[in-house]
This record gives sequence, structure tokens and C-alpha cells, in this order.
Amino acid sequence: MDSPHGAAVKAEDFGVKGPRGWVFRGIGIDAAPGSLIAVEGPSGSGRTCLLLALTGRMKPTEGHAEIGRHRLPKKMAAVRRIAALGPVPGVNDLDQALTVAEQLREGALLQRRYDGPVRALLRPRGERRASTAARIDAALAAAGLDVAALPKGPRTSVRDLERLESVRLSVAIALLGSPRLLALDDLDLKLSDAERAEAWDLLRSLAARGTTVLAVCSEAPSDVTVLRTGPAAEPAEVPAVEPDPAAGSGLVPRPTDSKVTWGAQAATPHGSADSEDSEESADPDGTHDPAAAHDPHDTKGDDDALAEAGRA
Repeated sequence: MDSPHGAAVKAEDFGVKGPRGWVFRGIGIDAAPGSLIAVEGPSGSGRTCLLLALTGRMKPTEGHAEIGRHRLPKKMAAVRRIAALGPVPGVNDLDQALTVAEQLREGALLQRRYDGPVRALLRPRGERRASTAARIDAALAAAGLDVAALPKGPRTSVRDLERLESVRLSVAIALLGSPRLLALDDLDLKLSDAERAEAWDLLRSLAARGTTVLAVCSEAPSDVTVLRTGPAAEPAEVPAVEPDPAAGSGLVPRPTDSKVTWGAQAATPHGSADSEDSEESADPDGTHDPAAAHDPHDTKGDDDALAEAGRA
């Protein structure tokens, strides 16, 4: 059952295929509202595309998912209304030319203009300003960002923020719309061990408040629900497993006592999904690029998919 604050996340045989092959496939998950879910896998394994697909910003090719009872791919617009993106490089980057205060005001303005109720636009100007200030303060507190402690306070340039401060600012902007699902990409990128622990503590606090949190990372803590992408793991690494034929030989085994089905790419090590906008699917007739199979570091397909998703 859904929570007023969080959204359940369910998927079965979920996959995206692009012109160069499968980005990911065979994904399955059943997570309750208020869960903290880590999408774990190596760079280029389709982690970001999975995040975008589960938030209604990239159309799946096979299978289905339900986010807060909204079924994908049919209800992508409804999912976007309840799912907000935290930091996702290449999709919603912070504006390095703005100050922190300007970035927050811009985020609040866009949220009110496109996601807020129409009646909010009819309120007196003073009332709107007071409401916006209160929402910003609440979002900053939830994200753990003390603007007054920054070098120049709210006038600190976004480009001068530390990596963890940037993450907190992006999270605060995402929280302005009171999302039921919050999604973040590359959570542990360029963070020290201490900063990584702080970042996960932040996400735990958000999940404890009832918001479902989905975070892409390279290595997840032991106390979160883990959804893995990438090539199959060695059998010795996963005890008590049973094969799942849903995705063919590329599927990672899953524990028999887990509600999470671990997905994987097909034989192609790197793929992509092009999406002209959030309502268009990846090309189901795309063909595999043989050259991609010989370059284990080729992430061009994922880059192409993100560039297209950025238009959503």
C-alpha cells in the first residue's frame, strides 16, 4: 500500500533497448513506500538509464513497472509528477553561474509554475513570497544544507560549492515539490569515505520521513535494498541463488529470500536508449554495434541516452 509521502516501486522483467542493444533488462523489484533503494553497478552498465526509466523519463522497451500505483510505460506523465530528480549529471545540472540563493529561487519558481496548483498563482504576492521562503527553508533543513555556513552565505556561487554541498543543494531543490520518489545519480562520485557516509545518512533521513529514495552508486551500504546492473556476478559471491531465465544468460542470479530481482545487460556490454522526449520509446528495431562489444570502456550509448533524456 502506498504512503501519503512515499511511493511503492515495483518492476517485473523491466528493460530498455536502444539502437546498439540492451541498456538493461530483466530488472525486477518490489519495494515498499519509504524504502531506500541503491542501484549498484559499474559505470556504463545502464544505471542512469534505469533511474530515468523508473522516474518516467525514459520509456521502457519490455516489461512493466508501477511507481505509486502508476503503471509504466502507460502512465509516464503521472510518474513524473510524483518523482523528482536530485543530481543527475547531463540532465538537470546546477547552473554554475548562479548563486545558491538564485538557484533556490529559480527552482521554487519553476516548481510553482509547472508543478504547483493553479490557485497558488492567484495568491497575493506577499503571501506567495512567504510561502516560497518557508518551502525553501524546510527543503534546506531536510537536505542538511546550512546556507549561512557557506563562505559567502546565500550569495556563494554554485561553482564554489564542495561536491557534497552540491548534492545537498540539488536534493533541496528536488524536495521543493514534495516528491514521493526522489532519485539521485552517482551519489558516491568524488566523495571521501566520510562524505559518502554523510550522503547515505542524508538519504536514510529522507526515507525515514516517508519519501522513497532511489540512488545510483558504485558501492551500496549493507542496510539498503540493492538493485544491481551489469554482467552476471560470480556464483560464489551470491549465496543461495536460483537462476532466473527471464533475461537469458545475461541475468544476475538473485537470492531466493530477496524481494529484489537483480537485472543485467544482455551479452552486449554497453548499450543505449534514445528518447526524443519522455513519451517516446527507445528504438525497438535497433541493431547491435559489433564495435561496442570489443571496447569494455565504451559508454557512448549511455551518453547518447542521457543527452536525449535531458530534453524531457
